[in-house]
Amino acid sequence: MAKNIMIQGTMSNAGKSLLCAGLCRIFRQDGFKVAPYKSQNMALNSFITRDGGEMGRAQVVQAEAAGMEPDVRMNPILLKPTTDVGSQVIVNGKVYGNMKAMEYYRRKQEFFPLALEAYDSLASEVDIIVIEGAGSPAEINLKQEDIVNMGLAKAVDAPVLLAGDIDRGGVFAQLYGTVALLEPDERERIKGVIVNKFRGDKKILEPGLKILEDLCGVPVAGVVPYMHVDIDDEDSLTERFQTGDERKLIDVAVIRLPRISNFTDFSAFERYENVSLRYVDRVEKLHDPDMIILPGTKSTIADLLWLRQSGLEAAIIKAASAGTLVFGVCGGFQMLGRSVADPDGTEAAGITETYGLGLLDMDTVFVGEKVQTRTEGKFENIEGMLSVLNGLGYEGYEIHMGRSREESEGQARQGIEGEPFEDAAGKADASQNSVKNWHYGSGAIQGKENVYGSYVHGVFDANGITDAILRVLCERKGADPGELQSFDRNAYKEQQYDLLADTLRESLDMDLIYRILGLEPKKK
Repeated sequence: MAKNIMIQGTMSNAGKSLLCAGLCRIFRQDGFKVAPYKSQNMALNSFITRDGGEMGRAQVVQAEAAGMEPDVRMNPILLKPTTDVGSQVIVNGKVYGNMKAMEYYRRKQEFFPLALEAYDSLASEVDIIVIEGAGSPAEINLKQEDIVNMGLAKAVDAPVLLAGDIDRGGVFAQLYGTVALLEPDERERIKGVIVNKFRGDKKILEPGLKILEDLCGVPVAGVVPYMHVDIDDEDSLTERFQTGDERKLIDVAVIRLPRISNFTDFSAFERYENVSLRYVDRVEKLHDPDMIILPGTKSTIADLLWLRQSGLEAAIIKAASAGTLVFGVCGGFQMLGRSVADPDGTEAAGITETYGLGLLDMDTVFVGEKVQTRTEGKFENIEGMLSVLNGLGYEGYEIHMGRSREESEGQARQGIEGEPFEDAAGKADASQNSVKNWHYGSGAIQGKENVYGSYVHGVFDANGITDAILRVLCERKGADPGELQSFDRNAYKEQQYDLLADTLRESLDMDLIYRILGLEPKKK
């Protein structure tokens, strides 16, 4: 069975995910076969594996850093919030059902054996497992029957490194207070503490670090600087939303929906020096962007109503009518149609139907089983502003309940009772329409073909796609496309993982970490 080490944090967003990703890359570089693991994750950013399972993106990032194919065993329980007090529960990659928070809390022990089976299966195939905790192990109201922090550490006999976030202040109180609130047997599992996200001269910290070691009874395993690495974030605490109001040569505005999901779909636009990617939640912050993106959401109808009440719906319609490129992904795509219906209450929003923005001639109904699939192909039959994409290859994945289809105004909607919807090419089940007519018809607004949508998450990721879109936007405003530098996204991503590993090697006591693992370090 694999050796293991667990990173727990003093709070959410203490940097656990990034530390785990960096350790995965270091162990891979050192010649070990390594896999990430998180028994229970709560996030709206998810991913579909090659066999159609759904898992959290943090473990996908960590798997990429480890050089492993993402596998639902790495994240056997995923909670996707649908309301403030409820979530969709994903177990081993498949939808188990929607639950209120208290119901899940009462029943989580039912799922723990499944999570441990996934761990054991993974541990039989690798040398090291890097485990990520969730929140804090000292949340004393949640400690009973814990399955993700110390409860998991006990079950798999994992040593723990505890990370605190000094950027928020109070890191000594965070670390010592967390240790002090643990039970004696839990404290024994803490083998070291990490001061994370430090800015400044480490010498100023050193007197406090010695006192911290004495108080906690364990060594400081490292002081990790605030890292400027470009690696996908997972949840709503991401700093990507704090993009400010700077508008560059090409300005892309992503509507920050209340239940925004898979915002990493747009990371490809962030790699260009002269492109601004802004997250907008108020009309006065929209301004006059070159492209507006409606992202995915876990609650299409509820967020569509918010869009309407905020005034952003009217602003988007106005921009579209003026020729601005508007693009919707998944839930955002559904919003662009004439209507969205949820007759069975799938989204738990309490609303069965509402009208959409009316920018695409299609209707969406939430019916049938959740679509979870990987998809790839070449763009074909795209008209209008984005016709330049024809012939380019793409790959991504779909995660959605709704089925959408194009139909003429006034045509009776069919398929609610389970009949298959047809896309514009006549293929059954519009959830599989990714290769052809992915934008559902011309998308014309007042004769201008500038509104598009797709169910494919990652639709912008393949090399050449953002280049083509940005060239069109440059030409439209008379700018020189030569000012936009193209790059190999996959190579760039690997460089960022290596940069993360290099930074951690310099700031962590890797000899201590290998001793904790009970392994001899290998040379790079």
